Amino acid sequence: MTTVTLSTAGRTRTRQPARYRDLLAAEWIKLWSLRSTWGAFALILLAMVGLAVHAALATHAGWPDWPAERRAARSPLWDAFPTEAQMFVVLAASGVGAVAIGGEYASGLMRTTFAAVPRRGAVAAAKLTVLTGVLTLLGLLGAAAAFTVSQAILADVGANMSIGDHGALRGIAASALLVPLCALVGMALAALTRHTAPAIVAAATVLLLLPTAVDADERWSALIRHAMPVPAWQRLMEPTGPLPWINDPYPATVAWSWTTYAVWAAVAAMVTVLALHRREP
Repeated sequence: MTTVTLSTAGRTRTRQPARYRDLLAAEWIKLWSLRSTWGAFALILLAMVGLAVHAALATHAGWPDWPAERRAARSPLWDAFPTEAQMFVVLAASGVGAVAIGGEYASGLMRTTFAAVPRRGAVAAAKLTVLTGVLTLLGLLGAAAAFTVSQAILADVGANMSIGDHGALRGIAASALLVPLCALVGMALAALTRHTAPAIVAAATVLLLLPTAVDADERWSALIRHAMPVPAWQRLMEPTGPLPWINDPYPATVAWSWTTYAVWAAVAAMVTVLALHRREP
């Protein structure tokens, strides 16, 4: 951006272009100034930790009466990261991403931002950096707390696992990274629609409803289903491989599931950058 020289009261001063750290600071302030951010973050932590405690207590209460086969088939990861908790996480995290873009379009702040900083690519990069960094830390905090508390409850009946057991770190990482991934998807959809509500509905449809409409009976449909974030997370929650009692003739691999995470994050970030760069606010 061209440096602008201003003259005030006989003095000449130069206005330097905004530095990237200035853009990061601005996006940080925008994120935390929204009341919805605090509510969504509280919901994510409450869902991850609270539902993990609920699941662990249910297992703790029924463990003495369970037959040996059921005990052997039960993974402690399912109590640490129950599916119900991740549904709340998907909705809340994608909502945070949608509000981060849709709210600026609704208030007209996006036009002000681009007027002050014409480098749209830098603005988009700052938004992505702040959102991804904050949501990753939040996801790690929630996942670590959920695992620690649930395993402490299960330890009383010997049904727990340690951090060093096979699949434990993978489960924590998968659950933690699902948070920023869903936020990036919500942000990309908001950049396309320019409205918060449609972006949230679209995110819920794509992330939660669409996987239920695709079965895994055929190879092509199985590939489509396994290429979605939530089914990929479910696969990463299986520490010993695909569950034998689930009819899945074409199970996904761990590498495929991690690749799904990476591709969705990269595509969402690219869509956000292109939408903000090419379309007028």
